[in-house]
Amino acid sequence: MKQQAVFRALADPTRRAILKRLHGGAMSAGEIGEAFDITGASLSHHFAVLKQADLVRTERRGQYIVYSLNTTVMEDLTRMMLDLIPSSGGRGGKR
Repeated sequence: MKQQAVFRALADPTRRAILKRLHGGAMSAGEIGEAFDITGASLSHHFAVLKQADLVRTERRGQYIVYSLNTTVMEDLTRMMLDLIPSSGGRGGKR
């Protein structure tokens, strides 16, 4: 996992909103774009950053590009974040 790329991608509220929409399942770029008041070029930039961080996967279906969450990276990120939380024993370290 490219941690810097992941955190850069997650730092932007628009990209977090895109990921939240994808939590419900795969969507085309057009379907995702309907929820945002930004240009197509800006939306494409956000998709590129999310792809570079490997947070989303793409699949071409005819003339559409369909985006879905890369749950593996999200699970790795969650594990990494949980490792930062001290155990309930008060000694720190892994849970």
